[in-house]
Amino acid sequence: MEQPESEVRISATEPGGARLAFFGGSFDPPHLGHLAVARAARKALRLDAVWFAPVGAQPLKPEGSAASFEDRLAMTRLAIEGEPGFAISLADAPKPDGSPNYTLETLQGLRAGLGRDGGLYCLMGADSFFGLRRWHRAAEIPFVAPLIVASRPGEALEQLESALPQGLNLKSKDARARNESGIEVREFQLANAAGESAPFYLLPGLHVEISASDIREAIRARCDGATGSRAARDLLPAAVADYVRARGLYR
Repeated sequence: MEQPESEVRISATEPGGARLAFFGGSFDPPHLGHLAVARAARKALRLDAVWFAPVGAQPLKPEGSAASFEDRLAMTRLAIEGEPGFAISLADAPKPDGSPNYTLETLQGLRAGLGRDGGLYCLMGADSFFGLRRWHRAAEIPFVAPLIVASRPGEALEQLESALPQGLNLKSKDARARNESGIEVREFQLANAAGESAPFYLLPGLHVEISASDIREAIRARCDGATGSRAARDLLPAAVADYVRARGLYR
């Protein structure tokens, strides 16, 4: 597995070990919602860095992504440019043999490379979390990298608990809540049948209703000469919108 860009530089920043969040996804395209989730997580959990990792081949999307990995990687670079603490990771890049990328295996590799004192988390939006049960060996993921989930405002805890992979449950429903730089974070404990526990973080105050698939559809509609739709253009970082237009993506 190719080493994530900036891994050596970031993991060596603090003698006590850096706090890093892996943020994987298609990023097809990366939009303002992705940036909002990453910014909130970095503030609320006091993370040293968030690693954006475009995925090569997702097992649950056998049809593949609309844009190539190279285009998605380039767009993600543009989206995070100038953002403090954001970096690109190639940990989920396409494998030479074309086999699927499994989040658990990716996190295990990153965890091993961080050393004993480093803190690794797995960041995801609510849409990804509600599909977590279908992921490869999903119940093991929180014990390699605790989950940070950006939930929607008003989302009931029971809804979130029902989405947990089989064999996991909330050890305590009494969250330890705090507010960091205006971002609410609630901390629970997850437990499995073996008696292991892991922290589980919720960011309940984010209202990020942006869908990459809706953006692609809007661009295809060609309602606007820029990226296909003014609405779609306004949901993308400007540099990403320019890249989409220049490359003729999603048309």
